[in-house]
Amino acid sequence: MREPAPRNLIRLVGILFLSYLCIAMSLPVVPVFVTDRLGLGNVAAGLGVGMVFLATIASRARAGGISDRRGPKTALGQGLLLYIAGALVSALSGAMPDMPAAAYAVLLAGRVVLGIGESLVTVGVVAWAIGIGGPARSGGVLALIGAAMYGAFAVGGPVGLALLGSVGFAGTMLVGAILPCLGLLAIRGIPGIEAHPAGPRTALRQVLGAIWPHGSIVCLQGIGFAAIGAFFALLFLDRGWAHAGLGLTAFGGGFVVVRLLLGHLPDRLGGLRVAMISLGVEAVGQALIWSAGHALPAMVGAFMTGLGCSLVFPSMGREVVRLVDPRLRGTAMGSFAAFQDLAYGLTGPLAGFLADRAGYGSVFLIGAVAAGTGLVVAALLRARESRRVEEPL
Repeated sequence: MREPAPRNLIRLVGILFLSYLCIAMSLPVVPVFVTDRLGLGNVAAGLGVGMVFLATIASRARAGGISDRRGPKTALGQGLLLYIAGALVSALSGAMPDMPAAAYAVLLAGRVVLGIGESLVTVGVVAWAIGIGGPARSGGVLALIGAAMYGAFAVGGPVGLALLGSVGFAGTMLVGAILPCLGLLAIRGIPGIEAHPAGPRTALRQVLGAIWPHGSIVCLQGIGFAAIGAFFALLFLDRGWAHAGLGLTAFGGGFVVVRLLLGHLPDRLGGLRVAMISLGVEAVGQALIWSAGHALPAMVGAFMTGLGCSLVFPSMGREVVRLVDPRLRGTAMGSFAAFQDLAYGLTGPLAGFLADRAGYGSVFLIGAVAAGTGLVVAALLRARESRRVEEPL
């Protein structure tokens, strides 16, 4: 007999949280390892972080196709296996500190594998969870999924840095390889949902043509989080401030609080209205980090960035779910998530280039400008949709 849907959904979200720690623990650890242990620059550090997300961009469409045609459970299982493989490859670079170029190349290879795994895991969980919860509750379902992911970031940041100090980079990556194994064991008890092996083969460019305005908003939102993930700890270390590992915790705390308490708002108020408010809050948070003269306002800025980022993805994801055929949901959500991956992937190396020339604070000024631009795009899109509603039939 099948378990009640809410229980299955909660179990699935729990699996995502546990396994996503594999990604989350590495975010503050990789730039510290690349700059301090390998002696490379900020661009290399940013690329080391961003490579995961660049790899997801190239693999999102493929992951969506696997989810649509073979089922989300298959996509999730394959992604967890790649998590394990990517973490193990990354661990090898920690054993090569005397060969920085070779160690960095191995690290990038491991990050690519992790990125492909992340693509499959995220698409699989999103499609599976919406299939369990139903399209009418897609905003709330996506909010719950995001709470799990960014809750992992909140926990993973300080845990990763603590492990780096106690067991080294290789040991931290090995711990990351264990967590997806637990996820593989747990998904065996959750019934899969129907796949669509004979579903429509709509061209990817048609899917992108329908969803790109909403995706661009998510992309602009993601720059603020990527800046915190790659450079918040380095900002604190550079300025001699304590508690460098708590930036992701502050961000994740704000993010999860909003997701858990206000995750229903996109379904109730509409995605674009919620996104506009959220992007304004994010812009203020990024500006606080940029202008901070000591640690406390920077932490407050990270927390506000989390508050602001929290509902943008589910708000826009709700609109995307309404735009596409259910048989293309995995492909559409995979393509939609790729816009966020684009922000995560490009922000690291480009912001590293900027940090080398203008300091770490400048990275967060860019984040503030990006969030403000996203607010403008959302306002224009909402105005366009309002005009369509008002036009006589």
